[in-house]
Amino acid sequence: MLFQIYGENAGFQLLGWALVFVGLIAANELARRSKKGGIFFFLALPAALTVYFIAIYAGAAMGAEWALNNPTYTHMNSWFHYAKLYAATAGCIGFMMLKYKWSIGKTQWFKVFPFVIVAINILIAVGSDFESGIRGAMALAETGDRWWLSSENVWLYGGWWNWVNGIAGILNILCMTGWWGIYSSKKHDDMLWPDMTWLFIIAYDLWNFEYTYNNLPTHAWYCGLALLLAPTFANALWNKGGWIQNRANTLALWCMFAQVFPLFQDASVFTTIPVLYADGFMDAAVRPSAADPTMQGVVAILALAANVIVLAVIIKRSLAQKKNPYTGEIFTDTRDFQLAMARAEGK
Repeated sequence: MLFQIYGENAGFQLLGWALVFVGLIAANELARRSKKGGIFFFLALPAALTVYFIAIYAGAAMGAEWALNNPTYTHMNSWFHYAKLYAATAGCIGFMMLKYKWSIGKTQWFKVFPFVIVAINILIAVGSDFESGIRGAMALAETGDRWWLSSENVWLYGGWWNWVNGIAGILNILCMTGWWGIYSSKKHDDMLWPDMTWLFIIAYDLWNFEYTYNNLPTHAWYCGLALLLAPTFANALWNKGGWIQNRANTLALWCMFAQVFPLFQDASVFTTIPVLYADGFMDAAVRPSAADPTMQGVVAILALAANVIVLAVIIKRSLAQKKNPYTGEIFTDTRDFQLAMARAEGK
């Protein structure tokens, strides 16, 4: 088992997961199906939230109690959360420029933007994984165990699994093929990346879940499982080729929600922690006395293995087809690719 789901709150934990999963799918559909929806979710809303965030930190700097006690300030103050929110939002805006052919979205060279922004997002997470691995080693040398307290008052357990998963993340960047094969759908509701097939999606999902499990353990039930499965579900059933757009949209939307309402995950009946916390709870004021990192190690190895296998498939296919897998598309004979291309404009 990955998470501690039992007792009187188990029903709320499952309900919370379902609400997040369905809510993200619904919000993504609203955002992708119209220009107005996309503009609201990824331009107007982030602008308003930026003003809100600045006001909170300005208030905190002046010692205002409302700011110092604001959940966003007390629970979501690490560099990672802000970097992820704005990087994901930048991706959403860029993807809209491509699918609607706004400004530089009409140019050939801008088609490489999806690869660049996804690579940046992956590297942000890899950096965080390596940081946890280093801090875990430092804690082991200083205290005899691997627990270290993050800036958001969450006890993390850093170890070799962070390094293994960080390497998997770097390999995952190399698993993105057909950088220039970006298309707009016939209805202009999706930016399509047909060469990003189920092979990459599985490798990415395993790596990213392990990232959240290692570094955002008290949030992983939602930002790991629910958030990752929402775009994968949509891609599998009705939005073939649109996975990366689905992923960026749902990630940005979730980051906005989590940044403003962190207590949903951190201190409510919906709170769900992983089996890592063998004491059965996570309290910043109490250093954990026991840990069960078994699943951290298992999933890290699975993530690394998946990315090695996918990269090996890419190398084999590129050699057989005598193509550069990054400037050319190498999955053109697969069902996923063909279904996505059937949705592309002018195809």
